[in-house]
Amino acid sequence: MINRRAIAAMLLAGSMMAALPGCGNILGKQYPTYRYRLTVEIDTPEGLRTGSSVIEVHTGRAWQYSIPNPGMLWISTRGEAVSVDLGRRGVLFALLRSEQLIDWASTVLFLAAPQVPLATTRGLPNSSHLDFDLRFKAALALAGAQVIPRDYPDRIGSRHKPGDPPSAWPMMVRFRDLADPKSVEKINPDDLSASFGAGVKLRRITAERTDDPVTSGILARLPWLDSATPKSLDDDFEPTTTPTFAQRIAFSDFVKERHQ
Repeated sequence: MINRRAIAAMLLAGSMMAALPGCGNILGKQYPTYRYRLTVEIDTPEGLRTGSSVIEVHTGRAWQYSIPNPGMLWISTRGEAVSVDLGRRGVLFALLRSEQLIDWASTVLFLAAPQVPLATTRGLPNSSHLDFDLRFKAALALAGAQVIPRDYPDRIGSRHKPGDPPSAWPMMVRFRDLADPKSVEKINPDDLSASFGAGVKLRRITAERTDDPVTSGILARLPWLDSATPKSLDDDFEPTTTPTFAQRIAFSDFVKERHQ
């Protein structure tokens, strides 16, 4: 059983480690912060329409003696959803989340990087940590625009079946009225014509490393996002086991700061 003296010793050791080069800080290991540009390309009868957003990702790992979760990864993002203006047809928003992952935006480049062969780290101490470190390094080494496939069947889970929502693409939405957050509607990325008219089709989604500033400007299009209290798009409801789509989508799916 760990007593107070042992805990104090761990904290002291952590502070001493933090003072050593390459040992991070008392919170653990800090990975390089990086940015990438997420671009969505849409074919329409009027021509190609595109939108993009620069997203920043912060990654760290808790110190091995951290309490209560030693070695736990933490990842946070800063940025906003991609807006694609389709003129009279409306605006498509590619969110910072996917159907399955609320923190999808933090995984994009990591999942685009090649997997580390099991033989590379098998049997080594902290092999899971080493596997992540090698994959992270590979993600930072990606050059040029990476086309994001619809699915990562070998990485997201074997239970994903044909016809299921995309596992590697962001969730996409539109608003019947941009001034009314409750008017949000989920879009089927496999059938954009159902939401925006005949001839509208998703061409591709790409992600590319960049040093450009983090994108800002979505508040000009959706000013109601400027709220000190993060909440759902329909926050005026009693607790329920069957929330509407607007009640399940949060402000943070459109814009995030690092602390979120």
